[in-house]
Amino acid sequence: MEQEQTKYDFPFELDDFQKEACSLIDEGKSVVLCAPTGAGKTVIAQHAIHRAIEQGHRIFYTTPLKALSNQKFYDFGAKYGTERVGLLTGDTSVNRGAQIVVMTTEVFRNMLYGTNFGAVADNLKDVKYVVLDEVHYMNDEQRGTVWEESIIYCPTNVQIIALSATVANADELTDWINTVHSRTELVNTDFRPVPLRFHYYDSSQPDKLLPLLTPSGQLNTKIRAEKHVPFRQRTKQVSPVKNVVRNLAAADMLPAIYFTFSRKKCDENMERCASMELVTPAEREQIRQFVDEFIAENYHLYGNKHIEYLLQGVASHHAGLLPAWKNLVEQLFQRGLIKVIFATETLAAGINMPARSTVISSTSKRGDNGHRMLTANEFLQMSGRAGRRGMDEIGYVTVVGTNFQSPEEVAELVLSSANPLESRFSPSYSMVLNLLQRFSLDEAQELIKKSFGYFSTGSRFAPFLKALDDEEKLIREREFVCQWGLGDDEMLNYDKLRSQYVQDRQTFKKILKQERAKNRPLTPETIAFGEENKKMLAKMQSCPCDRCKVYKKHAHSLEVIERAIARKKRVEKEIEHQRDVFWNEFLAHRAVLTDAGYLKDDYPTDRGITTSQIRSENEFFIAEIIFSGVLEDLTPAQLASVICAVTTEDSRIEMPFMPIGEKVRKAVNQIRNIRRRVEKLQNSYKLDDAMYINLYFSSLIELWVEGADWETITGELEIGEGDIVRSFKRVVDVLRQLTTISNVPDAIVFTAREAITKILREPVNAD
Repeated sequence: MEQEQTKYDFPFELDDFQKEACSLIDEGKSVVLCAPTGAGKTVIAQHAIHRAIEQGHRIFYTTPLKALSNQKFYDFGAKYGTERVGLLTGDTSVNRGAQIVVMTTEVFRNMLYGTNFGAVADNLKDVKYVVLDEVHYMNDEQRGTVWEESIIYCPTNVQIIALSATVANADELTDWINTVHSRTELVNTDFRPVPLRFHYYDSSQPDKLLPLLTPSGQLNTKIRAEKHVPFRQRTKQVSPVKNVVRNLAAADMLPAIYFTFSRKKCDENMERCASMELVTPAEREQIRQFVDEFIAENYHLYGNKHIEYLLQGVASHHAGLLPAWKNLVEQLFQRGLIKVIFATETLAAGINMPARSTVISSTSKRGDNGHRMLTANEFLQMSGRAGRRGMDEIGYVTVVGTNFQSPEEVAELVLSSANPLESRFSPSYSMVLNLLQRFSLDEAQELIKKSFGYFSTGSRFAPFLKALDDEEKLIREREFVCQWGLGDDEMLNYDKLRSQYVQDRQTFKKILKQERAKNRPLTPETIAFGEENKKMLAKMQSCPCDRCKVYKKHAHSLEVIERAIARKKRVEKEIEHQRDVFWNEFLAHRAVLTDAGYLKDDYPTDRGITTSQIRSENEFFIAEIIFSGVLEDLTPAQLASVICAVTTEDSRIEMPFMPIGEKVRKAVNQIRNIRRRVEKLQNSYKLDDAMYINLYFSSLIELWVEGADWETITGELEIGEGDIVRSFKRVVDVLRQLTTISNVPDAIVFTAREAITKILREPVNAD
């Protein structure tokens, strides 16, 4: 193995799981590698890169985030030479024909559709390996389907190297890939090269960090739960952040990532810790020099109010900050010059930011329905950032005590296993059109049935299967063995006979009473009815059930069983519906497209071809806007403003009212009518695909395209600059699509190109 390590340029002994995965790649197999954060999964990707270079093949490296793709692009360029490495993201294309191409997973999925990216055979020419980094993103509610589609459509001659954090059902994922793709093996390890040690900050003992667990794995009895504080008094609570950081510094546990679930808290914590003298004068001078050099190349960061905090060795990192500023913070942290970075959980998503410690400010977070505990996977992702391979013998994780959690709940979370991956597969208008452009309806159904959701019962089926099991258990328990040897049918016949006798007897008595009251003789029909009733009694009395002491118990059991069987049938029907839920969704989208004239005889029309090339939350809605003519005769600023309105998701951001131009307002009103029409059509097929019309940033981008400077745009707004940049870039993404997709009027294409040029200036164009 030593010779191989020299050959493949690994200056260290590979761990056993790394050797196993590399060996499987050499055997021509696809691999699922499931390992803790920081275990060294990238080595496997590097081995595949070396193999591709050696064999003269190409390799695609996909990541879930543009920032992570950018990082890998620069890392691989430095390692293998910039001429060998390309980059493809939503708004960047560099050296796309390179031997090593880094891209977002969405771009890879779009290539496999073979539409506006060209033929699949051309897109994947000479590609031997595809690395799907962070494949556990399949769990992502909104974007998880991209990973499933990528695996389903990936040609079988391409080896998949799927790198995942720890998940509970890695074997199920591997079996699925093996079924839909090609020979696939699982390498699953819980090995951490830098083991973790867990601590707890108890505010009643502010001068130390307590071990969370005893050596035997029990909760440390010295830890006290936080006292309950009435809601009105919580604003008066003293933040524990300085005490926590002071304890970390005293125990030589810095640098640290301090995770907080609020951007505002990140900034506040940074400000609180700025006076703690965490860096030496020499380190402060290094920071100053690096910042000066960085700002010389990113002049829009000049005068940033957070620079003073960087010089104290602290920083915040969240989506409200400019991308270039976050890049600066990341580089300083990687150099060990930032001692504490206060970050939201998005920092845990794959970016290379190793630390000696991580601090988790709470194991509960606010959701749409109040506070909830973190999932095991969320906790693992954040805690896994602790411990730098080759630098630390131990990684430290500190959980801060809060009113929303008990120490027992924290210990349970620390000791719990990872959650399973769940399918997020979700048919869309674009998927329907792309599949029917290349396959028949039957072939499309076969592809849909290849989804992980069809393959896996997973937790989605768990409650239904449990209900089914409960009903079957009840039926078995209620089965009754008759001492007379009679079957349930005979007992039920007796039951019907008895019920009929009682009913007829009551009727006969009522007739007798009426006739006697009127002093009239009984009619022949009444006499015959009475005789029949007597015969029924005799027949009933001849049945063993009539003298059976457990008859009522048996009858009750049959009633319970009958109800259980009815419930079981309903559950079975729901399971069947759930199994077909993806195909039914596919058919519903197909029906909408057919009604609207985007499909004819299950093949896309010209409008359908255009829609198949759109990438958005609701491609049909965007297509209807394009074809309505509402975007024509707009200036670049107005077009950007309108597109901004339909690409900005519902937001909790509180923005002051900012007037928009009359032409934009009229266009948006027309789009509201389009949305109502699409909504009505979707509702008729029980679809609820999202359609946005939000004017939060429309006036800002209109000003920006017209030439306003950044300070004018941001002004006195209480909103993160990063939010504005992200919104503008989303607009650029859709505008760029307008310039490349089919059947868009030339006037819109030219206006969109001009708008893109005017939007992409600093700081919007800076990564």
